[in-house]
Amino acid sequence: MSDSSPPRPAHPTLAEYRAIAQPPEVRNRRSAEHWVADVYLRDISPYLSRPLVRLGLSANAVTGLMILSGWAAAGSLLIPGLVGVVLAVFFGQLQMLLDCADGEVARWRGTFSPAGTFLDKIGHYTAESLIPIALGVRAAGGFGDLDGHYGWTTLGALLAVLILLNKALNDFVHVSRTFSGLPRLADSAETAAPRPGLVARLRRIARFIPFHRLYHSVELTLLALVAAIVDIVAGSAWGGLAGTRTLLVVLLPLALLAVIGHFVTIMASSRLRA
Repeated sequence: MSDSSPPRPAHPTLAEYRAIAQPPEVRNRRSAEHWVADVYLRDISPYLSRPLVRLGLSANAVTGLMILSGWAAAGSLLIPGLVGVVLAVFFGQLQMLLDCADGEVARWRGTFSPAGTFLDKIGHYTAESLIPIALGVRAAGGFGDLDGHYGWTTLGALLAVLILLNKALNDFVHVSRTFSGLPRLADSAETAAPRPGLVARLRRIARFIPFHRLYHSVELTLLALVAAIVDIVAGSAWGGLAGTRTLLVVLLPLALLAVIGHFVTIMASSRLRA
């Protein structure tokens, strides 16, 4: 692709790098930042992405590392005990850090492409579906104890399907508008807001209990850690997996409610109107 951006300094200061890699218009987008990015990851991500630029890595290569980190978060949940969930939390945080870094590398290099967006989607969709599947296997007692516990793996798979559907709804909006010849939507709260009425009131209430935000890899791995601690505290109750199994049982109906609410909100907004 052609690059009309001005030449970048060979050895930028951190301030020079941040000015290009982390412009305000990116950080201020409605859906651009996860809360951990706002809280601390954007403060440290340049310390990772700037060396990656110097090493010659492309933005897509960094996205590839992000994908592997998400898969590692899911795979870690298959390791019994606290070790597995602690590793899952680490890789979940690393995935989000690399998700910040790949965009910074792309902005510094001035290299943006559909392939990069595609790979980013692959990373988030696969991680956020593999983690609940791994959580179901964990709730069943691991691969060595699946016989007679397939109900838990089924719950994990159903949770994965609901999470995928909820994530896909926003993409469905963009695809539908493209097929209808409509312009791309602005990424703003005003565009996403439903028209005044019952749905808008319910949406405002839901902000006080944001359970629909529990299904990102960061939240899922943190919840898995809390559940593993409960497993230890509860001892032999419910097969020694009381926390993990309770988490799975609670997350599934909440995910269904999140999907329904998301669908209704989209239909009540102006996003699908010409």
